[in-house]
Amino acid sequence: MKKSLLIAAIAVGIFACSSPPKQNEKTDAAAVPEKKATAMDNPDYDKGLALVAKSDCFTCHKLNEQSTGPAYSAVAAKYPSNDSTYSMLAGKIIKGGSGVWGEAPMPPHASLSKEDAVQMVKYIMLLKE
Repeated sequence: MKKSLLIAAIAVGIFACSSPPKQNEKTDAAAVPEKKATAMDNPDYDKGLALVAKSDCFTCHKLNEQSTGPAYSAVAAKYPSNDSTYSMLAGKIIKGGSGVWGEAPMPPHASLSKEDAVQMVKYIMLLKE
């Protein structure tokens, strides 16, 4: 009787200590939550943010509240995300302007390349709420 209990205990121990699934074995999909993509996962986010941060943009603009200029989230909400919008808003950044968001003029940023201005707009458009 003692031998059969010992054998049973060893068998249970071996079964309980079996190795975990190998890396190439499938796991239960429900057990591993899928990561939801965010705006920060988009490569345009980091590139555009870096350009905006090294410019004077945050002097007049904030992410989610109006300052001297409109909030970036309001700009993103107003315009569709497409190449035409990117080009149009990049032109406004480079040339400056006024009247769309109130009387305060946006100074021109003539030293910016069109490509950098488009990258900044792509970042702003990723801030849609």
